[in-house]
Amino acid sequence: MPRQLKFHEQKLLKKLNLLEWKREDGHREGDVMQRFLVTDRDDYKKYNVMCRMVQKLVHILKQMDPRDPFRIEMTDQLLEKLYNMGVIPNRKSLAVCERLSVSSFCKRRLATIMVKQKFAEHKKAAVTYIEQGHIRVGIDTVTDPAFLVTRNMEDLVTWESSSKINKGIQQYHDKLDDYDLMQ
Repeated sequence: MPRQLKFHEQKLLKKLNLLEWKREDGHREGDVMQRFLVTDRDDYKKYNVMCRMVQKLVHILKQMDPRDPFRIEMTDQLLEKLYNMGVIPNRKSLAVCERLSVSSFCKRRLATIMVKQKFAEHKKAAVTYIEQGHIRVGIDTVTDPAFLVTRNMEDLVTWESSSKINKGIQQYHDKLDDYDLMQ
């Protein structure tokens, strides 16, 4: 019969997850989700799956002959796609794709882009604005904070025209039209 655990040992045992103790990114998941305000764990898992798929593809491409025209074409397409998405900073080599992480996808979420472009002071406020329908990307109103914004769409993030926040900003800058005041 095993001995009875002391109080501090019981307390430590409560903090320990015996099922996932070998996973090296167990704490990283929580940190990334908290830093980027990812509320849905499925979003984190999807980003993680995409990172693994890109890393597997890079591994396969690196095993091919460097002068192979198929490898060159696929490398260019992969680098171009990831660069246009905004998850890698440059299109120079596959080494950048090997270091691809979930954080690089989270940095392209609409709430993070809004904070970067000074639409909101904090990510929590940005998420609130998005969920309430105050934000438009292009011509579409977006209500999902997990919306990924590509480099091309970055300039198209604006306030919804019927938003009270937009009217307050226009009134502050003395750009509010008399017709808008009547509505």
